[in-house]
Amino acid sequence: MSTPQPAGGTYSQPSTSDQDGWRLFRGDGERREVPFPEAPPWRRFDLPKVPPTKGVSPAARPYLIGPDEADVVNAALHLRRPLLVTGAPGTGKSSLAHAVAHEMALGRVLQWPVNSRSALHDALYQYDAVGRLREANLSRNADGREPDIGQYIRLGPLGNALIPQERPRMLLIDELDKGDVDLPNDLLTVFEEGEFTIPELTRLPDGEVPVYVQTDDPSAPAPVTHGRVRCREFPVVIITSNGERDFPPAFLRRCVRLDLPEPDEQRLRDIVAAHLGPEALDGVDDLLRQFLDRRVSGELATDQLLNAVFLRKGGVDLDAGSLLQAVLHRLAGAV
Repeated sequence: MSTPQPAGGTYSQPSTSDQDGWRLFRGDGERREVPFPEAPPWRRFDLPKVPPTKGVSPAARPYLIGPDEADVVNAALHLRRPLLVTGAPGTGKSSLAHAVAHEMALGRVLQWPVNSRSALHDALYQYDAVGRLREANLSRNADGREPDIGQYIRLGPLGNALIPQERPRMLLIDELDKGDVDLPNDLLTVFEEGEFTIPELTRLPDGEVPVYVQTDDPSAPAPVTHGRVRCREFPVVIITSNGERDFPPAFLRRCVRLDLPEPDEQRLRDIVAAHLGPEALDGVDDLLRQFLDRRVSGELATDQLLNAVFLRKGGVDLDAGSLLQAVLHRLAGAV
């Protein structure tokens, strides 16, 4: 029985050499049903989906940190101060938040990725005034009752972190240096006071309190009284920066600083073994040397080395053509 030909081109069953080889795409225009190989551990998305509850965190990827850096993290925890983490790309700044949350059983990490349009208000809460007005008009036509305003107020990552609870939440403010120049100062008041107000709720009559607003857990709205949200335990706050600009002295004074160094050769070997297994270190000495040599002249990230080792482990000839250059490309300068 012949194989049906799909519209738009020819079709052929993959040969044994195609299945065993690493070239999924050959560039010859011929269609093949090629089986996909196993993805790197850090690019797996087939893990069981965890419901977005505060007390559950996904399994953390391996994370290695030196005792000196761990002591700085502990200092921030004891002082209840934000931890400002700096370092070259790929040194694990963002991953540190997930590692701390996993090890301390703090639940899912609340993440606020900062960009040039980020504003403090968005991180605290969002109010869907248009949606409430539309629902109010529909309700008046139906039963005359006004919809609950709390259904249209959703706390942002910083707002969720300040909900009063017994154990603090982990908040990751990622790449703060990409935000507006005034954003660090805007954060100071919230960090110092540990609270914020929702003006839309402060104007409500006293008989309408508390109002239950939406949180990161759809099944657990949070009660807000008189429009004020005040934490019981200051959240664990990790702020990352790529050093694109300086922060105000008043902001720096209220943070604990941690500069993550670029890993040396032994630390790189430990990282490769933690992610890909000790056997992955066999036959990759040349990759380590080239990575370290290129890192001296330009910026490279540790995950680029992991990508190269993963390909080498899968039987890919990284010396062929410009493949190694493509994998270990510089992160700075024009592309």
